[in-house]
Amino acid sequence: MRKKYFIAIFLVVFTMMLSSFAFYTYQILYTPNVLIEQDDRYFAIPKGTTFKQLQNKLAEERIVNDLVSFSFLAKLKDLDTNVKNGMYLIKGDMTNIELINLLRSGSQTPIQLTFSNARLLKQLPKILTNSLEIDSADLAPILLADTTAAHYGFTEETFISMFIPNTYEVYWTITPKGLLDRMKMEYERFWTDERKQKAANLGMSQSEVATLASIVQGETNKMDEAPTIAGVYINRLKRGIPLQADPTLVFAIGDFSIRRILNKDKEFDSPYNTYKYRGLPPGPINLPGIPALNAVLNYEDHNYLYFCAKADFSGYHVFARTLSEHNVNARKFQRALNRERIYR
Repeated sequence: MRKKYFIAIFLVVFTMMLSSFAFYTYQILYTPNVLIEQDDRYFAIPKGTTFKQLQNKLAEERIVNDLVSFSFLAKLKDLDTNVKNGMYLIKGDMTNIELINLLRSGSQTPIQLTFSNARLLKQLPKILTNSLEIDSADLAPILLADTTAAHYGFTEETFISMFIPNTYEVYWTITPKGLLDRMKMEYERFWTDERKQKAANLGMSQSEVATLASIVQGETNKMDEAPTIAGVYINRLKRGIPLQADPTLVFAIGDFSIRRILNKDKEFDSPYNTYKYRGLPPGPINLPGIPALNAVLNYEDHNYLYFCAKADFSGYHVFARTLSEHNVNARKFQRALNRERIYR
């Protein structure tokens, strides 16, 4: 009887322990332990991160609630020897097993790479890598190397036109070369057969369209009048009249704080000085956006040869067919400008 009693006690204790172990195992595997009652969050694992560093990062950023259970299961599934860098979208109330499987798989979530304004090619490395794992110092030597522009089919002056400002989905871990290849792919995607035909109808290459678009963009931020401005410059190009575009001269001088071009500035010797040299400059003077590019390709067909800022300081321009008309408009703006200075 005594032996049976001890066996019964043992079975009860064993059953309780087994139940507790089963319950704890269930909790480890299937009970939410990640971002408890929190919103989904992006989580970056830099290249070279150790498992210990991963544990610390998960704890410091309050990603994992019970780090012990997570770490125990992570080691069982060999995550401690298989940490993969990347940007992961971690969802609220995930279980340990769900998070571990995500990190082991390396299934990154693409990020949004958005860029727009840049005046110079050398500014692009910092702009393009702002939200990526790669550093601008890693991209700059490749982007600015003497042979890179030619490799992608551009000159050093026109290379900036390969980068079409937009929002793109890319992986956080993309390499410098991978990023440049992606930008070339997006460039080719933008230049559809229809756009290529419109450029051909203008008698322009794709880079020349980008160059003119950069000038239009430099003249106005009102894209609804950009096709009209593009039409002015196209009329001048067709008639062999110098473009006389102030933004090209500012670019040539290299002082972007200049707000007003003086007569002495117009003597500055540079192929970008469109007062001194006819035709388009060697390349874009900024990073032309899609609206500016489309404004050139879909320019307004008219007889205007001149434009001047409106006297109401709205940011829009008034257009003229003759120099005498233009001078009248220019005097109106100058008088308004003088009044503005007086009443300040």
